[in-house]
Amino acid sequence: MAGSQCCENPPALSSSSGDGNVLESFGGLKTYIAGSSDSKAAVLLISDVFGYEAPNLRKLADKTAAAGFFVVVPDFFYGDPYVPEKLPITTWIGSHGTDKGFEDAKPVIAALKSKGFSAIGAAGFCWGGKVVAELAKADELKAAVMLHPSLVTVDDTKAIKVPLAVLGAELDKISPPELLKQFEEVLSSNSEVDSYVKIFPGVVHGWTVRYDVDDEAAVQNAEEAHKDMIDWFTKHLK
Repeated sequence: MAGSQCCENPPALSSSSGDGNVLESFGGLKTYIAGSSDSKAAVLLISDVFGYEAPNLRKLADKTAAAGFFVVVPDFFYGDPYVPEKLPITTWIGSHGTDKGFEDAKPVIAALKSKGFSAIGAAGFCWGGKVVAELAKADELKAAVMLHPSLVTVDDTKAIKVPLAVLGAELDKISPPELLKQFEEVLSSNSEVDSYVKIFPGVVHGWTVRYDVDDEAAVQNAEEAHKDMIDWFTKHLK
């Protein structure tokens, strides 16, 4: 479930961060866009509870775009990301459920398809990991990546229909290594779907997007996960 680790190291949100542009509506949601529409494949990034204005997330969108993808980062929270000082995470989640995120993601994917993208992948961080699980179960994607996911269950992994990479943290109380190893057992038993699970040593929940840019080791760990994510999409979308 969503716990206190979900809320640690909140980013300083910035509506102007990133090298891309913000569209007022893409599939019905305000969306950060990076990359060329001439790209052959598209990637949907689904944020953690802090939303689509997180600078490190947008930096990753730009990096993914530079690898040859058209990247969309929608505002699934309609301008209301989680602010720790305002209310408990359990209260906020009550009105920002992953089930709504799943339904809101479908028109975004439809909008990508309408632009001619048939190879579409999605990566979800924390809260977004559960949304990606639902999309991968519904066969809405060609490939999926979950990074330090929250709320994802073993039953979810049993129903995955597309290639899935799970990038987890050794020091994650929300999706601890014991749970990730259960995911790996289930996924590896399904010979029809390519998958892998990787547990990064010495890192905590949220390390791929909520790292300190001045901490060299933290940046290195995050960048290793970013490369794994992009490599997975390159393998399965191009």
